[in-house]
Amino acid sequence: MFTDKRFHHYSLKSVPKDLLSGLIVGVIAIPLGMAFAIASGVKPEYGIYTTIVAGILISLFGGSKYQIGGPTGAFIPILFGIVMTYGYENLLIAGFMAGVILVLMGVFKLGSLIKYIPRPVTIGFTAGIAVTIFTGQIASFLGLEGIKKHEEFILNIKEIVVHLGSTNIFSILTAAICLATIIITPKIAPKVPGPLIGLVVSTAAASLFYPGQVATIGTAYGQIPSTLPALHLPELNMDIILELIRPAFIIAMLGGIESLLSAVVADGMTGSRHNSNKELVGQGIANMITPLFGGIPATGAIARTATNIKNGAVSPLSGIFHGIVVLLVLIFFAPYASFIPLASMAPILMVVAWNMSERKVFAHIFKTKSTDSLVLVVTFLLTVFVNLTVAVEVGLVMSAILFVKRMSDVMITAKALPNPQTNRAKVETGMVTDTHDCPQISIFNIEGPLFFGAALTFEETIMNTINYRPKILLLRMGRVPFMDTTGEANLASIVRHFSKNGIVLISGINPQPESVLKKTGLYEVVGDEHFFAHTGEAIQYALKEINQNKCLGCKHFAFRECKKLSGTEAKEGSRQKLTATF
Repeated sequence: MFTDKRFHHYSLKSVPKDLLSGLIVGVIAIPLGMAFAIASGVKPEYGIYTTIVAGILISLFGGSKYQIGGPTGAFIPILFGIVMTYGYENLLIAGFMAGVILVLMGVFKLGSLIKYIPRPVTIGFTAGIAVTIFTGQIASFLGLEGIKKHEEFILNIKEIVVHLGSTNIFSILTAAICLATIIITPKIAPKVPGPLIGLVVSTAAASLFYPGQVATIGTAYGQIPSTLPALHLPELNMDIILELIRPAFIIAMLGGIESLLSAVVADGMTGSRHNSNKELVGQGIANMITPLFGGIPATGAIARTATNIKNGAVSPLSGIFHGIVVLLVLIFFAPYASFIPLASMAPILMVVAWNMSERKVFAHIFKTKSTDSLVLVVTFLLTVFVNLTVAVEVGLVMSAILFVKRMSDVMITAKALPNPQTNRAKVETGMVTDTHDCPQISIFNIEGPLFFGAALTFEETIMNTINYRPKILLLRMGRVPFMDTTGEANLASIVRHFSKNGIVLISGINPQPESVLKKTGLYEVVGDEHFFAHTGEAIQYALKEINQNKCLGCKHFAFRECKKLSGTEAKEGSRQKLTATF
């Protein structure tokens, strides 16, 4: 383990720092683990098992020095949906499959690709998850009875409205005590875990002043076992794999996104640098092994990772210690967890939802009133009213389509000529007019990526402009950084069409487009002698290839050489001599 780069320069002096931070984060993780499990539709102990097993494995095998792994709020809607649709056993199988997917993503070095998911998509579904979590805790906060849980947001809200008459004033009081404690504790003692203190204080209040008046973990789920469950291998077959591949993929994608976002936050706080592919492998291993102990899917937890750093963590040992702390608490204090009121768990998740909502970033993107705003709102609404899977799929597709649209708008294909007012007569757009254009040489400035979204417009612009059949077509491609096969096909169409009666010249082509042309054979069709590093060289070549008889009497004067070619220079010389004679 200590050959791991994350342990470079590590010494025994650092162990107490990791032990302290691991202890603090472990204490914080206990109420969160139970709360996340309950909100996901499973027993609270499964959240504890996840915190222990996944927390240790992610720190052992991950690629971040400070990452704390475990169950997170982001998973709640997707896990709850899987439990409702497929059942708890199949949730374990989906989690195991997601682990395999994450390992493969890391092995094939796809970690960097996850970073390219557009920010409006991640902010949109994160805010949507936050709303789902927050509203999902209203029933527990109010102590409503007879509530049936649904996947659909509208049906859950309807359940709350229908059962408002069963509101329990003692549940509200318990939840309010817990919420107030969570909010006040950081202001009085910043390093003391607010959620744990909130649980203790509200549980004590409920037990002492109105015992038996509120539902508890014990009355709802029974007593929490004080040991890890026996190892249980999932029963896999092709039918189950095919049935669960979609939810498994969503778990893997969400887990990958969350873990890498958390690792980036850790890097920003410490100046370290994580290994994204190794992090995915570590997350994958954890999610493959955790279900064998009954645990739910896990990922990097941003808030716990930040807490780990703030409390002096030095290495991944802090994450390992955090898992051991939770294990010891499970062994020695599990029976006492049965007395915790469900109303005390609600404020913890509500605060988590509030903190993860990214409300300021959401408002910032929304105010831009751009295509990003549209993606943000659509992803958010679909997350809340449909499900996370559809939201991410639609968000990504919308982002891709809008990106293609923006890039196609950036693409410029415009006629150009040398500007005699600049040094060296720089070739610029906007110089061509009805009386200032060369009938035999057409020059086009091409700017932007020549790809499938812009290729057709590129071809149509040129073909519509050169319908008068000039002798030479010069394409200035120095500002085309990229060309795909669609762009190459449209360029080939222009070359084939134009080469029947003229010559195509290309100047300033970049390495990537040149490579594409060589691979497809279009480079040879155009001819090596028709490629030029500089536009000036291409113009000189073009002037030698034109029909100079057609230049006689031309008044366009597109190039410096035009006066001489048109005979105007000779006539002006004759007039000057004649004037001098008289």
